[in-house]
Amino acid sequence: LVGYTAFGVFSPCLSLIQYTNTMLRVTSLARPLFSASLARRCSSAANKEVILEHLTGSDEGVAVISLNRPKVNAISRTLVEQLEAAIGSVEHNREVRVVVLRSLVPGFFCAGADLKERVTMKAEDVGPAVSRARALLMSISKLPMPVIAAVDGVALGGGLEMAMACDFRVAGGKARMGLTETKLAIIPGAGGTQRLPRIVGVTKAKELIFSGRHVFGEEAHKIGLVDRYSAAEGGAYDCALDMAREIIPQGPIAVRMAKQAIDAGIEVGIDTAMAIEKACYAQVIPTKDRVEGLLAFKEKRPPKYRGE
Repeated sequence: LVGYTAFGVFSPCLSLIQYTNTMLRVTSLARPLFSASLARRCSSAANKEVILEHLTGSDEGVAVISLNRPKVNAISRTLVEQLEAAIGSVEHNREVRVVVLRSLVPGFFCAGADLKERVTMKAEDVGPAVSRARALLMSISKLPMPVIAAVDGVALGGGLEMAMACDFRVAGGKARMGLTETKLAIIPGAGGTQRLPRIVGVTKAKELIFSGRHVFGEEAHKIGLVDRYSAAEGGAYDCALDMAREIIPQGPIAVRMAKQAIDAGIEVGIDTAMAIEKACYAQVIPTKDRVEGLLAFKEKRPPKYRGE
């Protein structure tokens, strides 16, 4: 693979090289696959607050991470720890092409921070707890493969921040979303003040954050907060799977490189962004998948991409 020494084109601006290398942390194709046994240990268990499963059959390549903390999926220390483990287990697994984040608790995607737990914290402990949650959501946003949040029910505060850390959000008929922190005399602290303006625009983000107003699925779709909307109750998960099925057949390395080019490029000037795109394109040139795509086109057959 082409290494990042290619970023020497930015010399002598060393700080820009360092920045670009940080933004373009391209997942090495030489990393070993995450062991199946460890993945199974991270999967379904009745007493787990976060359950990881890998779909099979026609949906092979989809990893589903389910929040399972009745009654409202409040974000507790335990949920954070288990979600960190689930994210870590899919991060370097080349067999995972799409991640779907959903809830198993009826009526709730995630109601935000566990306020009963938060009220017992000393003031000096609140900052580190919020920082850990912020880092967790950053790790979701930095996953190399696309991540889809299936929002069926309530997603408030940290719950909406979690959904916004994903690449896509799809909403069901009972979806209700909002950043309600100002009602508690605080502000969104896990990325909400930064991600919401990037998704819906600065003015709309200010309105929603300053007022703490809730939006329902149809309005959320209208303002661009969610990408797809299904009026059916519980329809978000099915909608998320439909979106995943559109992505799975595509070249997995190409999808990952496209995600990194977009995510890194959108934060910098156009000249630097074009250099980032060039570096990401260089990663797909030597792949077997690129050759397979050309052969499949020539032979008029569907390509069989293996992520190589």
